[in-house]
Amino acid sequence: MDALTTPFLTGTATGAILLMAALGLTLTFGQMGVINMANGEFLMVGAYVAYLTQQVISSAGVSIIIAIPIAFVVAGLLGLVLEATVIRWMYDRPLDTLLATVGVALVLQQLAKDIFGAQGDPVVLPGWLDARINVFGYEWPLRQLFTILLAVASLALLNALLRYTSFGRRIRATVQNRQLAETQGVPTRNVDRMTFFLGSGLAGVGGVAISLISGTNPTLGTSYIIPAFLVVVLGGVGQLKGTVLAAWGVGVATAFLTDWTSGSMAQVMTFALVVAMLTLRPQGLFTVRTRSLA
Repeated sequence: MDALTTPFLTGTATGAILLMAALGLTLTFGQMGVINMANGEFLMVGAYVAYLTQQVISSAGVSIIIAIPIAFVVAGLLGLVLEATVIRWMYDRPLDTLLATVGVALVLQQLAKDIFGAQGDPVVLPGWLDARINVFGYEWPLRQLFTILLAVASLALLNALLRYTSFGRRIRATVQNRQLAETQGVPTRNVDRMTFFLGSGLAGVGGVAISLISGTNPTLGTSYIIPAFLVVVLGGVGQLKGTVLAAWGVGVATAFLTDWTSGSMAQVMTFALVVAMLTLRPQGLFTVRTRSLA
């Protein structure tokens, strides 16, 4: 039982982190066609926000809770700056956005190295997370459970925003048919900006969760950006429910494969599995229903 429980629980926690990284991507990629390779660096920013918050607030338990909204705002503002200065000139040119945001990612990594050093810094676990619970014989770290709960809370808040607010309706209208939304008076440029802020902020929250597991590192984001894009494409561009299922599936599959092989080989095999699934279902697990006649 432990041989199955360990990778399942560990993979679910990994899937939760991928979900927070992919939520922003599925919004921006689905709505604007932007391939934002700098989204991984927003995870890194969230991790460093958690570290810096602990330098100001000595109580680890309080600092982590305070770091979550701060990381959301800081990463969101960075995303807003990226959209206003770089992305806005490259709409409908996804390959250009890919190249440009790779450059931005490298700049952010170098800035982090210059400011914090190349080795990274540890984030102190709060006492209430520095423990384990027994699940079918496996001593499951509470920090992984916290990561899952944080992802579920982020998903629930995002889903409520999209379903029950006027801003959410504008986002859904823009995703479904940008031209028709504009004829109905939807300010799609403002929607794009706020969507970028929201997606980047969610990545920052994911970075706080990562910091509790692996600390900080200037290249932290590179470990998650490609799997996050795999999750977005596999789940179906712009589809939250597909993103959730794909994130969980990729996380669990990687954990099981890591038990059987090395970590790098597990990622290669997971990538191959995703490609095989996309060959059978190119549109992903779910597709966006649109009003387009094309």
